Amino acid sequence: MFHPGMAAFASAIHRGANPTAPSPLEYKLSTHDREILVEKEKKGKEGKERAKMRNNDDPNSLVNGADASFRDSVGVWKRRDWPRVAGVDTLRPLSFLLVHSKASWRGLAVGWSPPSSWSPARTRAGPTKVGNPIKQLVRVARDLELTVSADLLPTPPEQCTWRWWNYVSFYWSISFTNWTLGSTMIGIGLNWWQSIIVIFVSQLISSVAMAFNSRAASVYHLGFPCVGRSVFGMWGSYYFVGARAVLAIVWFAIQMDFGAEYMYNILRAIFGHHYTDIPNHIPSSAGITTQKMLAFFLCWLVHLPFCHFRPYQLRKFFIFKTFISLPAMFGLFIFAMANTKGQLGTMYTAEARSTTATAWMIIAGINSGLGNTATLITNQPDYCRWTKTRNAPLWTQLLSNPIAVTLSASLGILATAAINNKYGTDIWNQWDMMEFILNHYWSGTTRFAVFLVAFAWLVQILGTNIAANMISFGADSSMLFPRFINMRRGQYIVQTLAWAVVPWEILTSATKFEDFLSGYALFMGAVVAIMVCEYFCFAKGNIFLSSLYDGTKLNKNYRYYGGWNIQAVIAYIIAIALPFPGFVGSLGASVSTTATRMGDLGWILSFTTAFVMYYIICTFWPTENQKLIKKQGLTWEQTAKDTDPQDFYLNGAGLGGVDEPVAAHQQVVVEKGVKDV
Repeated sequence: MFHPGMAAFASAIHRGANPTAPSPLEYKLSTHDREILVEKEKKGKEGKERAKMRNNDDPNSLVNGADASFRDSVGVWKRRDWPRVAGVDTLRPLSFLLVHSKASWRGLAVGWSPPSSWSPARTRAGPTKVGNPIKQLVRVARDLELTVSADLLPTPPEQCTWRWWNYVSFYWSISFTNWTLGSTMIGIGLNWWQSIIVIFVSQLISSVAMAFNSRAASVYHLGFPCVGRSVFGMWGSYYFVGARAVLAIVWFAIQMDFGAEYMYNILRAIFGHHYTDIPNHIPSSAGITTQKMLAFFLCWLVHLPFCHFRPYQLRKFFIFKTFISLPAMFGLFIFAMANTKGQLGTMYTAEARSTTATAWMIIAGINSGLGNTATLITNQPDYCRWTKTRNAPLWTQLLSNPIAVTLSASLGILATAAINNKYGTDIWNQWDMMEFILNHYWSGTTRFAVFLVAFAWLVQILGTNIAANMISFGADSSMLFPRFINMRRGQYIVQTLAWAVVPWEILTSATKFEDFLSGYALFMGAVVAIMVCEYFCFAKGNIFLSSLYDGTKLNKNYRYYGGWNIQAVIAYIIAIALPFPGFVGSLGASVSTTATRMGDLGWILSFTTAFVMYYIICTFWPTENQKLIKKQGLTWEQTAKDTDPQDFYLNGAGLGGVDEPVAAHQQVVVEKGVKDV
């Protein structure tokens, strides 16, 4: 649906953040509201000038096509008066604008012309012939509806509240859940101490990649979809955002099923046989029992309230998650060591192999560790856009992630090695170990201890699922369908889709599909590499905020070729083509040894190839945006220094479909400040 805010925002994004420009929040739906606002503005000189401008009866005020004159034609429009459609702020159809305008239908059709940025020749004397202005206006509105929403705009200053200690708790809580990562390394063929070293190296590389990929978001307060627009193009970014959204749906459901296992431990610890004796009414072919279905449903209910929150509102939750994860992890480890007297046995001693074979196992282990955090690396813009300072996420990423992942994986390796050595079991998962404890040491004390540990692990998996999948899908869906879906609504959608994925079927029968999800990291590695290369090597840290919301052909920065950055697409295809045969081989196809080894490189190979190829291609065939940056002689992150994020947000948010107030009060931007209304 078209609304006049779209046209005004089109002007706003072309003229940039300008505190002296007419306020984008000033449009009208009722005469009474206008009288109230006019009375308030008449208290000062600036208010009187603005009132005089709004009451200008000059017929040329609409003819000249200027931003202020277009605003004058519809009067004062306040955000709290906007009708709402599917959670998105909007107005009535185009007929509403025409009926309430000072100009007649004929006057608007003949007199209105686009702003100067669309039409190079514009004079006060009369309109420029640019075709049918009504069709052009509707076309602009359509483009804006596809490119603008509140969640796509830079994060407003009021919501940039994350400090360095918030990121310490966040990354620690996310990373300190890798109890089973060691099982992957042992499965490759490494012994326990080799596995620990490989995990640390992989996470050190991962943290460096995270730091690079988070810079754009830390400076410009943009999420992954908009950073993707600046790299892959206005429409090319839809492919990469859509692919990430699909992956987030599947992983969200799988992580929720893991949470259901902890819920099962909790219910058994509380109710004992009264829970396990519940008769099963679900066919065995479904891959789940009535008890597990109940646990999954309760875990789903635990996730539900968190769909309502944005990341900046979850700081205290991640701090809480950090504090309860430490005693839970160490408690399980201490029990295993005390129960087995620390006897690890020789179960995880590697067999004698050639140097070449060992080297390839180490490389495969490093790649597997990177694949474990590939989603976290890719999602960095969605976390770091909320930072209070630019460097708050930097050192916390470099320090927290390697230490937390290595420590949690090491505890998992040692604890499970001791239990498996003493009892001859093959336990790796935490929930299986807690089930084992209940089976062998059933008592009131044991049940209470298992309840506490299982609850802590449930909170851990909840936080991980929110950060890695729920938030990312919410951000992606707000770009894919900005007219109908915001981040919060997207989070409710992925919550609902968890049932449609049927994760218990995937985990019980679709082994190859699990391999596919694990190998999907190679596709994400190429995406991150191109984003990092563009920002640091060619854009020099410069992002043109206004161009991120311009879907028209006149977008010189990010329109590229039909909305696609062809250079990035070429580099991406080449990068994923090299390890792809090995990836197919992991799914069961017969491939050569060379292809298998290239597949083992996965994320490392795709990242390196994409970075090098994009750099080479753009060196000899630069994009239009890269040419403009070089021509203007922009220095490092100069556009960030020249743009006031608050001014940009207030000049664009009100017309971009914002569906919630920036603060608790309404604001109207005046020429030299902000005045409460």
